[in-house]
Amino acid sequence: MSKQNNEELEAVDMDTQEAEAEAEAVENEFDLLQAELIELKDKYARVHADFDNIKKRLEREKYTAVEYSNEKFAKDMIPVMDALQMALTSTATVTDPQEHLNKLSEGIELTIKQFTTSLEKHGVTMVSHDEPFDPNIHNAVQVVDSEDVESGQIVQTFQTGYKYKNRPLREAMVIVAK
Repeated sequence: MSKQNNEELEAVDMDTQEAEAEAEAVENEFDLLQAELIELKDKYARVHADFDNIKKRLEREKYTAVEYSNEKFAKDMIPVMDALQMALTSTATVTDPQEHLNKLSEGIELTIKQFTTSLEKHGVTMVSHDEPFDPNIHNAVQVVDSEDVESGQIVQTFQTGYKYKNRPLREAMVIVAK
């Protein structure tokens, strides 16, 4: 063969080798990318499953929290019930009507105090009777002339109002001075 043919064959051979090397490099890169894709799909599936598990767990916890949200309050009301029951049983053996009335009155006062303490512990407070009329927490059922009280002040309370933290639970029914 001629020298030129040899050079052409060598050039073609080198081009073929380069093409094969390049094809092998591309194939290796393709295999690496495929392996990485499989790994990422697996990670995604695991993360998605973890997310679903966390979501379900949080939903269960939320349901449980709502279901048992009043448990502390209920536990604090049990002693109040006990006090009422003790007030009833303590008067069962009393024969003197005045002593009976005194014991009942004392038991009711103590129970109201205990009940008020339990409510306050949970953020429930009575609307004050000493403050000026506030339509957000008072319901004026009557307006009267009064020489003893300034205009806009509460003269008398018919029904006590209650607030939970800063939100009214029940407005106080009051008489207000003109």
